[in-house]
Amino acid sequence: MSNDLLQTAALNLKKAVPLMLKYKIPTTPTNYALWYAYVGEQNPALNQELDNLIQQNISYSPVSSELLYRKHVSDPVELDVRTMRQSLDAMVCDLSQSLKDTNQDTVSFQSRIEKDFNKLNELESQGFSLEQVIGVVRSIVKESTSIRSSAVNFSQQLLKAQSEIDTLKVKLAETEKDMLFDALTNVLNRRAFDEDIRAIVAQKTAGNCLVLLDIDHFKAFNDNYGHQLGDMVLKTVAKRVQEGCRDGTKLYRFGGEEFAIIIPKSQLRVARQLADGLRRAIEKLTLKDRRNDTKIDAITASFGVSEWQPGQSVAEFIEATDKLLYQAKHLGRNRVMPMSG
Repeated sequence: MSNDLLQTAALNLKKAVPLMLKYKIPTTPTNYALWYAYVGEQNPALNQELDNLIQQNISYSPVSSELLYRKHVSDPVELDVRTMRQSLDAMVCDLSQSLKDTNQDTVSFQSRIEKDFNKLNELESQGFSLEQVIGVVRSIVKESTSIRSSAVNFSQQLLKAQSEIDTLKVKLAETEKDMLFDALTNVLNRRAFDEDIRAIVAQKTAGNCLVLLDIDHFKAFNDNYGHQLGDMVLKTVAKRVQEGCRDGTKLYRFGGEEFAIIIPKSQLRVARQLADGLRRAIEKLTLKDRRNDTKIDAITASFGVSEWQPGQSVAEFIEATDKLLYQAKHLGRNRVMPMSG
């Protein structure tokens, strides 16, 4: 059973690693798990989503990998990962056994040497010359030192490998949903944004766009209607914008009443069109305060849109977009800047 699992694990890894290199997928524990499952063809839904990402040529996103892992790998309802975990367990067991075997071989070899010494004593008493006896002893001691050194090195390698696999198992078992999603709006949070924007900029790929949007006069909602209704405005806007994010486009709560949208491998013109469509969708929203039957239908948002430029750092990319958002606010709100793509 253990050998079969090890062979399957080795075969899947040999298939997965070249694919990850081909599509420039970072070799993180989460990505290893995803592509291990992909080549194992255990979950058609996972394979379909990964195939779609490949076909759409969407930029790598650490958060996308995490979400796919949670959806298809960590959740036992979506995918039975016992096979993979058994494979990892089998590797650990096999390494442990190899380590024990190596140590036992060392002990056994030492026992044989002791027997040889006893035999040499007997041979000496039977007439062997001292020179012959010393020559045999030197030969055995030399071989013993070599074997002992080899065994120690092998044991150290096995211990290191076992430690690495144990670490991998822990990382694969980690779940951090509350650390990636905003509790109020249920969209990705600033931590997730920071991870993805760093990955986007590091790829140095043309066409990656960023949208920053800010709900207009949000303080007035809180002041006039209370924080409870202000929270409702945030959740409603987030839901409406989320509905408009497709094909690799992701929404994040950037902070307070501000949201960010990353649009990978697009163009400024296309990103601006998306932002303007979202702007129109937001201004059509209507909320009702059940406490006093007050109708709220003046919800609008301002947008700044920019396309990453070669040489821009993450901070410069965000700052350029934020300046455009400020211009939209300054020019009267409920608009998208730049005026044209």
